[in-house]
Amino acid sequence: MSMNNNKYFLYARKSTDVEDKQVLSIEAQITELRAFAKQEGLHIAEEFTEKQSAKIIGRPIFNKMIERIENGDANAILAWHPDRLARNSVDGGKIIYLLDGGGLADLKFPQFWCENTSQGKFMLNIAFGQSKYYVDSLAENTKRGLRQKIRRGEYPCLAPIGYVGWLS
Repeated sequence: MSMNNNKYFLYARKSTDVEDKQVLSIEAQITELRAFAKQEGLHIAEEFTEKQSAKIIGRPIFNKMIERIENGDANAILAWHPDRLARNSVDGGKIIYLLDGGGLADLKFPQFWCENTSQGKFMLNIAFGQSKYYVDSLAENTKRGLRQKIRRGEYPCLAPIGYVGWLS
């Protein structure tokens, strides 16, 4: 077990605030991240959890965490995967900017290698780009499917209030 002197903020996120969707996502992330931190000898200063998509900028918990890092309350982040931190170029850019400026000394992910080096930031940038591509592609595919439903004469979403939905 290696020890380091960085103070980590643990960040766990799921993409929706709907309680019956991704029910165990945050709980599972936190459990595994705590175990990883213990194994690696990482000091977790605080845990942040958020139930919001990372596609759009302006997540309040993420922004609070970044502000606290800029204020020197911690200098490292532990998250499940880079896509938990950012699925848009602004938030991903903030993370890389903090690595460049020294406000962020380290990022740890259980199954993704990342070092604060030119190569590590390059790989992180690719991961953020893949995350952005994933949400953009998912949106395009969803819209295409909805257009096809309309062409077939089907209602493209749930039945309006007061109507019975399709039974299958």
